[in-house]
Amino acid sequence: MERSFHAQIEALKLGDGETFHGEGILAVTKALLQSGVTYVGGYQGSPISHLLDVMVQAKPYMDELGVHVEACTNESSAAAMLAASIMYPVRGAVTWKSVVGTNVASDALSNLASPGVMGGALIVVGEDYGEGASVIQERTHAFAMKSALWLMDPRPNLPTIVRMVEKGFELSEASSTPVMLELRIRACHVQGSFVARDNVAPAISSRHLQQEAASFSYDRLSHPPSTFRHEKHKYEVRMPAARRFIAEAGLNEHFDGRHAEVGLIVQGGLYNTTVRALQQAGLANAMGETEVPILVLNVVYPLVPEQITAFCAGKRAVLVVEEGQPEFIEQDIATQLRRADLQTRLHGKDLLPMGGEYTAEIVLAGLSAFLGEHLPGLDGGGAQRFGAELAAVRQQAQAALGSAVPPRPPNFCTGCPERPVFAALKLVEREVGRLHISTDIGCHSFATFEPFSFGNSILGYGMSMASSAAVKNFSARRPVAIMGDGGFWHNGLLSGVSSTLLNQGDGVLVIMKNGYTSATGTQETMSTPASEAKRVAEGSSATADEVTIENTLRGMGVKWIRTVHNYRVSRVRDALREAVDTPFAGLKVVIAEGECQLERQRRLRPIRARRLKEGLRTVRTRYGVDEDTCTGDHSCIRLSGCPTLTVKTSADPLRREPVAHVTNGCVGCGLCGEVADAAVLCPSFHKIEVITHPGWWDRLTDRLNRFFIGLLQPA
Repeated sequence: MERSFHAQIEALKLGDGETFHGEGILAVTKALLQSGVTYVGGYQGSPISHLLDVMVQAKPYMDELGVHVEACTNESSAAAMLAASIMYPVRGAVTWKSVVGTNVASDALSNLASPGVMGGALIVVGEDYGEGASVIQERTHAFAMKSALWLMDPRPNLPTIVRMVEKGFELSEASSTPVMLELRIRACHVQGSFVARDNVAPAISSRHLQQEAASFSYDRLSHPPSTFRHEKHKYEVRMPAARRFIAEAGLNEHFDGRHAEVGLIVQGGLYNTTVRALQQAGLANAMGETEVPILVLNVVYPLVPEQITAFCAGKRAVLVVEEGQPEFIEQDIATQLRRADLQTRLHGKDLLPMGGEYTAEIVLAGLSAFLGEHLPGLDGGGAQRFGAELAAVRQQAQAALGSAVPPRPPNFCTGCPERPVFAALKLVEREVGRLHISTDIGCHSFATFEPFSFGNSILGYGMSMASSAAVKNFSARRPVAIMGDGGFWHNGLLSGVSSTLLNQGDGVLVIMKNGYTSATGTQETMSTPASEAKRVAEGSSATADEVTIENTLRGMGVKWIRTVHNYRVSRVRDALREAVDTPFAGLKVVIAEGECQLERQRRLRPIRARRLKEGLRTVRTRYGVDEDTCTGDHSCIRLSGCPTLTVKTSADPLRREPVAHVTNGCVGCGLCGEVADAAVLCPSFHKIEVITHPGWWDRLTDRLNRFFIGLLQPA
């Protein structure tokens, strides 16, 4: 049972004059429909997953509008969809997580940017930057500059975000150029409202078919000699057209202030943070009215020289608030000021950090230094007061806790089927020695943290097998590559499996087959049939004609394949040990199969709730530890890392060491007992079945158990 977006889908249907309430990324989804988009594609990932997830679940409504929605296998295939807008006057939008998604899509994007587009083309990227990011710390800005794609960074409130989506299509059409719209995590999840408009059914769509194919035009192909003309056209025609539209449509915003001798030039996405810093400095009120003039760049590339010089003219100094490195915007502004022979002092990274996320505290420190130099006394000690308040709050928190909060690294979900595979891998390493393990993007990357600490490299989604290609040629032991079924279909099949087969490589590939692309929200993959959850849960095998990872690998020519059930730790251990030690020369694949625990709980929870409501017999399985038997070795904890497996003080006053304990959060996966059995034959674990609304047989069995146990126990 997948997550339902029923409420969000209903919000997409709001008409003219009605008020939309919700998150920023859902406002983008509604704005796409209001813009008359013909097709939408993409690959999921934080923080933009909801855009595609909602549209996929809203397929019946999308069909009514004639909007085609496609969940692509990777970002490159999503970017290639925009080819439709090269030759047809149709609006298209694609989405993915940046910057890693943009890297995957780069080949298609470069070839798209060269000829340009006829219909509006919008690329919505989740700018996953800062301390809350889950990817490498890079910016989309560099790619936009490299390929001459216009980049929007809207102010994080819903009316502005919606307007920038709608104007983004117009900007694309006015300049024949694809437009990228970047949204940070906070912008995607910001809550707000805006007045909706009617959705626009596109003139060319799945309901109104284009009767004739576009005529052939060699100039529309990204192929020499056309590409030489494209390059000149980008900067001599398209960029001037874009700048004219940006200025005429008022996409960038200018907020006046009474201290006109200084000013701030701010990326749109950092506007809220900057205003918060101004409030702490006593230079803005709760409504955002500021005493320092601000130029908000909702379009950060290209900049409009006339806007920059007009804002800076007559000012003593300007501070550029630009997150991340290098200082692309600051350098561009410096160039414009020099060419205009303006002597306005320009500050930016000299007062603000080069790298890292800009919080209100950081911006306030830079702002105070800026004002202290150019308007002494204006700040009024705001940074010192704010710093003192934060220090006091931190001191109170430390006093309440008694000490600093202990570090809590990310971990697998309780009952995650991937945890037992890594427990088995630790057991294998005990026998054969340390292995080189190439890890991958996905839930399984949590194994890089304790207690497993597995992984020598992470180089891209589905790239683990490819990243061990060189290592296996000089390593005494076969390297092990880990990837999930999502990574396998995204990139691993081609970059890893086919390359290894082509080069007759000898290595081990472990595929975590949980039925979904779990790390990005449990979206379906090629190998997710409707019955996947039931089949995986029951451990049944696939049919010969079913699209499965096993059948695909056999079709590719892989000879050595073992499929094991994740929770059978001893069997997983044996399969991994065989793969590492076997004399078979060639690719060896171990497929560890177990349903994603989140999806399992979503599937079982409503069934359990219904049975409880109807008074039917319901069984909940969990595990426990007999503390009289527990030796206190705690190898079960070191090998599994389950959040519900912890320690507690023994009830025996003669025992000083704590004993293992299973909390009530246990979901009954059985890993703790399996690991204990596979590792040290520990007898202290026992299985508990909590029966609600028991039947007569349950009651009779319970009485008999109690009777015989009573006979065996001493008085």
